Amino acid sequence: MPDTLASSAKTRLRFAPSPTGYLHVGGARTALFNWLYARKFGGEFLLRIEDTDKARSTEESTRAIFEGLQWLGLNWDDGVVYQGANLARHQADARKLLEIGAAYRCFCTAAELEERRREAEARKEAFKYDRRCDRLPSEEIERRVAAGMPYVIRFRVPDGTTEWVDMVHERIAFPNKDIDDFVILRSDATPIYNLAVVSDDIAMGINIVMRGDDHISNTPKQILLYRALGAPLPTFAHLPMIHGLDGKKLSKRHGATAVGDYQHYGLLPGAMLNFLALLGWSPGGDREIMTVPEMIELFSVDGLQKKAAIFDPKKLEWMNGQHLSMVPLEELEPRVTPAIVTARLATEEALVERRDWYLRLLDLLRVRSRTIDDIVRQAGPYFLEDIDYDPAAVAKNWKDPAEAALLLRATREALATVRDWTTEDLEAALRSLAESRGVTAGNVFQPLRVALTGLTVSPGIFEMLIQMGRELSVKRIDKALAVLAA
Repeated sequence: MPDTLASSAKTRLRFAPSPTGYLHVGGARTALFNWLYARKFGGEFLLRIEDTDKARSTEESTRAIFEGLQWLGLNWDDGVVYQGANLARHQADARKLLEIGAAYRCFCTAAELEERRREAEARKEAFKYDRRCDRLPSEEIERRVAAGMPYVIRFRVPDGTTEWVDMVHERIAFPNKDIDDFVILRSDATPIYNLAVVSDDIAMGINIVMRGDDHISNTPKQILLYRALGAPLPTFAHLPMIHGLDGKKLSKRHGATAVGDYQHYGLLPGAMLNFLALLGWSPGGDREIMTVPEMIELFSVDGLQKKAAIFDPKKLEWMNGQHLSMVPLEELEPRVTPAIVTARLATEEALVERRDWYLRLLDLLRVRSRTIDDIVRQAGPYFLEDIDYDPAAVAKNWKDPAEAALLLRATREALATVRDWTTEDLEAALRSLAESRGVTAGNVFQPLRVALTGLTVSPGIFEMLIQMGRELSVKRIDKALAVLAA
């Protein structure tokens, strides 16, 4: 298109949420794609809070948007733009359209329009504004304005077709005859969404508008406004919607849809970004696990997909487990420590004093964890004075209390002979015990695992004994023997 911004212009994209609720995963995905594009191509990623709906916009929602983006690491360039502060410009743009004849005043009341809508329905016709106010003589318009008669400003949709080449969906065209003369300024002089968005995007120099494909129907109206205002068109990219596993639009019935919830569920921001990136984009091949720098490097418009993306919570949990395993311990530690402290397993000071031991513990526990909460749950036995025994673990591995006690007593005696508390010596002692009793090593390890942790699943038995140390390990066996004897 001749009036599209030249490719040499510096790329400027924006994320423009309404502060009427939490940061939804769909919004976070949109923000991520805008951010990835800006970072990949040396552009700018801007944030605009569309707070013109004063009745529903809240400071709490605005704060939740900021916190969600900051947790994900989607840092924006320049200061935040608040749409509500741009009212004077919105009104000036509406007046300009009025002055150049691209818009007109409409004095029809809501009741009159509703009556005409009902009449159209009775005729089984689609209601469309009949432009009766556009046919009013100028003297009559002046008389009504002077009399203080309320009016809205409507955009006069020209004949023809409005089309654009979408970065995702390629060519999209709308016959203008199917677009009503839409309102751009209400009777209280506040702007309608389409005018406010176009006015702000022009002022901010936005040249790529990347958003959900539920906005496709707004785009022809916005293109007409750009042209009428004499502004170059941005390039549009409409991303696929996100559905639940049932194929329906993602909503609360599918579980958590707020980004903040996933933060509190013990997910890593890198894993959340990785998961969101694959909802509507493919890096090519079978690549799934990516760090943020890798996502930036691999990101391309060619990978954007047209079909709806599926939000699978199990896939997200699995992906988080992959990231837990690969993230540097120095990065993982500050995310786990608050959870350890909140669970009252240890103080931050105590963890600092035993930092090397603590980092080894995290490295041990993260292998079998999918969330930070899993790490905290497994960490309990390494910190607590007393532990609880999972009934399922007891039923499975201590089903014969007398036999379990016999094996644990023999295990305690075998461990007492271990001079150096090392993996090699511990393994030699316990495997020798199993051989002497004519049982498999698992028959020795599993009752011991329950004694040490109260759980069925834990890290390898020797790594666990090393991490707990001789004193705590023996203490746990003695406690288990007392419980089995009761």
